[in-house]
Amino acid sequence: MKEFKKAIKYATIDIGSNAIRLLISNIYIHNSEQFSTKNSLVRVPIRLGQDAFKSGEISKKNISRLLDSMKSFKLLMKVHDVDKYLAFATSALRSSSNRDEIISQIKKKANIKIEVISGKKEARLITNNPAFSNINKSFCFIDVGGGSTELTLIKNNEVLISKSFKIGGVRLINNLVNKSTWNKFGNWIENNLSSKRGIEVVALGGNINKIFKLSGTKLGKPLSLELIDSTISDLEKMSFFDKMINLKLNPDRVDVIVPAGKIYQFVLDKMNVEKITVPKIGLADGMVHELMKKL
Repeated sequence: MKEFKKAIKYATIDIGSNAIRLLISNIYIHNSEQFSTKNSLVRVPIRLGQDAFKSGEISKKNISRLLDSMKSFKLLMKVHDVDKYLAFATSALRSSSNRDEIISQIKKKANIKIEVISGKKEARLITNNPAFSNINKSFCFIDVGGGSTELTLIKNNEVLISKSFKIGGVRLINNLVNKSTWNKFGNWIENNLSSKRGIEVVALGGNINKIFKLSGTKLGKPLSLELIDSTISDLEKMSFFDKMINLKLNPDRVDVIVPAGKIYQFVLDKMNVEKITVPKIGLADGMVHELMKKL
């Protein structure tokens, strides 16, 4: 393994359905061990899923916004002296008929290469974290995004089963998830997860992170289903204005947090689970570990 006298920096770009993110991480190698710390995170609220799930393609306006963001990310990577990067796109671009054109434009004008990944790869990357490498434990991951929900069961660092469903916060606020999809979702959970015992259920995603914070649960403590239910109930009673001003939620978070929260409620109810772990990690973090494997 190559030794470094100083930290190097890696960047990961997560092009999601509700927002895009640039995570810049410090990578260290000490005594042949490698680890990372977060340096900076930039989140841009471009709701690509609003276009992709309703019309099947990304609008010219959002292509322009995405391109400007990628150009900005490229400059940020330059001033940070980033050594390597990965840029992955998920559900929104997976669903867009003009994705190849968009990827080509970004490569040509921003010099950033984007890979559109499958739901299974997305799930694998998210669970690719040393925090879940305990060989004596099994973990069930629930990752709710704007366009999809990934459910993954791992044991002894191996994925036992993983499934991606077209159910997400942005799809729900646009009434794009029908009863049949919910039924298939519920049946799969009951057939594959509800009988599992002794597993730690881990919830991922920006919305559950916010629900965790609003619930008042202390960092490092599990989040109970009772607190999830009460927090979502309180949010439903609040106005758009109050959520933004009093709770300091971003405008693009305000309308999706309750629908996304209901997805977590649905899964936990089907699994008969009373508490979950919320580690506040996501796809961008998993991508960092993917890059570190090549050190």
